[in-house]
Amino acid sequence: MRKNYSQSRAMLAIAKASLRAILRSPSAVIFSIAFPLIFILVFGFLSNGDHQALKIAFDEQSDTTNVLYHALKEGSGLSIVSGNTESIKEDLEKGRIIALVNIIESNVSNAKFSVELKSTEAVNPKNLETVRSLIDGVIKSIDRTIYADNPTIATISSQVEKVPGRIYRTIDFILPGQLGFSLLSSGVFGVAFIFLSLRQTLVLKRFFATPLNRKYIILGEGIARVCFQMTTAIIILLVGHFFFGFTLVHGWVTFLELLLLSLIGLFVFMGLGFIVSGLAKNEAAVPPIANIVTLPQFLLAGTFFPIETFPGWLQPFCRVLPLTHLNDAMRNVAFEGAHLTDCGMQLGILGIWTVIAYGVAFKVFRWE
Repeated sequence: MRKNYSQSRAMLAIAKASLRAILRSPSAVIFSIAFPLIFILVFGFLSNGDHQALKIAFDEQSDTTNVLYHALKEGSGLSIVSGNTESIKEDLEKGRIIALVNIIESNVSNAKFSVELKSTEAVNPKNLETVRSLIDGVIKSIDRTIYADNPTIATISSQVEKVPGRIYRTIDFILPGQLGFSLLSSGVFGVAFIFLSLRQTLVLKRFFATPLNRKYIILGEGIARVCFQMTTAIIILLVGHFFFGFTLVHGWVTFLELLLLSLIGLFVFMGLGFIVSGLAKNEAAVPPIANIVTLPQFLLAGTFFPIETFPGWLQPFCRVLPLTHLNDAMRNVAFEGAHLTDCGMQLGILGIWTVIAYGVAFKVFRWE
């Protein structure tokens, strides 16, 4: 008796064959696993928190009418963070700002004001010392110009009040970026090369001679790519956590949420890969087109450096890129303690990119 043709069994056969092809591809292994792990190893051995921007905030009780306050705000080389008391406290505890500065009237005769600092163990001591030096430099500058006849306008308290906080390691910034790097590389380059190769070798055309539905061809290839990349994500997260102390605030819950974010990101980037495979006429055309899609994201989406380090005119463009919002969501979940339900903005923008990517892919994708 003749058995009915199984679409799902044929799809799984395609997925199995495609997964084998991926594992045998040196470029797939290098870009998806080797490169991210190399960067993690390099940055994992760097001193913690060196990339931290010099951000401070003023205590709500601070005197804001004096010349020192205005000098610190306008020309000290420090970035001033403003907000309500709760947000400032949270930023301080999580190391997003280096110190809370309080300018009060001095109780000693040789200075008009006293500067008190509040910080946290999450801040690199070198960065805190740099902030002290910059404030001291501003004080000396004011002394030379305005208060030349007085001993000094202010002194900095030698005692720094410390509040509890988690240490923000270099790996906590780098690993989400490298995981995003891996997902983007796999989604764009992997999909583009695979479907272009299947089209050029007439494999897709041969599939059409079978009862296999077209959607199952794409699903089979997609399952293979997802299985490979999720395995890669697991390796990257486990290596970062157990060897370099990458923070998973809520343990396995955070780990699973990061995997789900990886799956969402991969789905978005695969859509971009379908666009590249549809636009490219041959294998030589894939790298230039794919690099136009990926290179700006590798460099500008907060993969290696915080977006705040870029010029102000460039930052709006950085915040449009899908990898930026995937990286932000991963860092919020891993270190800040957020859950997926707290990442509505990032997920919403990734959803918009998904609609755009697959809408364009549907228009440009070619089967033959």
